[in-house]
Amino acid sequence: MEKLKGALVFAQSGGPTSVINASDAGVFIEGLKSSKITAVYGAAHGIRGILNEEFYDIGKEDKKELLRLKYTPSSALGSVRYKLKDASKDETDYKRLLEVFKKYNVRYFFYNGGNDSMDTCNKISKYMAKSGYAINVIGVPKTIDNDLYGTDHCPGFASAAKYIATSIMEINLDAKVYDSPMVCIVEAMGRNAGWLTASAALANEKGLGADLIYLPETDFDVKKFVSDVEKVMKKNNNKCIACVSEGIHDKKGKLISEVLGEAGARDSFGHAQLGGVAASVADISKQKFGVKTRAVEVSLMQRCAAHCASKTDIEETFNAGRMAVKAAVSGVTDKMVCYKVRKDFDKKYVCEYELLPLELAANTERTVPKSWITKNGTGISKQFVKYALPLIEGETELTKEDGLPRFAKLKKVRVSK
Repeated sequence: MEKLKGALVFAQSGGPTSVINASDAGVFIEGLKSSKITAVYGAAHGIRGILNEEFYDIGKEDKKELLRLKYTPSSALGSVRYKLKDASKDETDYKRLLEVFKKYNVRYFFYNGGNDSMDTCNKISKYMAKSGYAINVIGVPKTIDNDLYGTDHCPGFASAAKYIATSIMEINLDAKVYDSPMVCIVEAMGRNAGWLTASAALANEKGLGADLIYLPETDFDVKKFVSDVEKVMKKNNNKCIACVSEGIHDKKGKLISEVLGEAGARDSFGHAQLGGVAASVADISKQKFGVKTRAVEVSLMQRCAAHCASKTDIEETFNAGRMAVKAAVSGVTDKMVCYKVRKDFDKKYVCEYELLPLELAANTERTVPKSWITKNGTGISKQFVKYALPLIEGETELTKEDGLPRFAKLKKVRVSK
């Protein structure tokens, strides 16, 4: 528990969200207030920006613009997908990070991201401690996938869930307007965890949801899917809306997008590049039933739709950034800020913050409980609805000019030494 005095560096990694910059705002505003922090820097494009000494001087930004970050989507500092090797095998990057931290007297480091980012944060924390360099390292979570271990939910998930549920309701009204048969397949993000796809169930609460919902937590069988659709069409005037996760796989673990299509590329972390499963599944439906089909890939919209963000999500994310700084300046290190896990979803929702050891958060995925998946793998329980509904409440206070969003405009003044 060492209280230090020096510069703060904040960096972002992985896929952006509609509220990720609320984390920035929380860290920056709290950091600029602290007497323990001599300078506040934002690293351009994550770890790579630190390695290349590409820093923005946040102290030179207008506070009003920093507050606008709460309502600005994407990663304001730029993101990256960069995997650090194990220090035991290659210390090159770690030595460079240590060199840069010493040069700028960085004593507080915050990394904003998901599973892989928390792994990076953990590796850096452990290496700096082993090297004897005093620096407090805190992970600031984000991921619309909602799959970080140890937290009730993840910053960004609620806003993405709200967008998906809203879109499903609108698609439902549009897809069923004609008197001709129709099968519509909506694809949501989610590699191994189906939280986002499950959010389609929120639309069901309003009577405008998906008839079928398929998560990667259960095996997907093409023949069963065809049978499921056929049953729905017979009951529903020859119309069916299905929501599928991009990560659905067969009983052998092979992605359906690869089973029905071609094996895709992989990112720097070795993960398969997903997407396209809706089109493949829609094509199967067209061949089998000979009806009009629609494949809707929500894609980037679910993670950048700031106009449909949850106010609850925004404020919680902002406060998570503030909590990270408060913890670090008080002497805490090697932890991730997280939301206390709820035990009873019938109680009034209140968000509480906790600190989790980084090594527990790193590379550990939290999936949708199997007990929340119903109807032979095609539906979602009321338990999920009780869990998710409080998180999507409240409307964004995003300012508009000439009818369009007014997002933050940072000066991004480069630091030079």
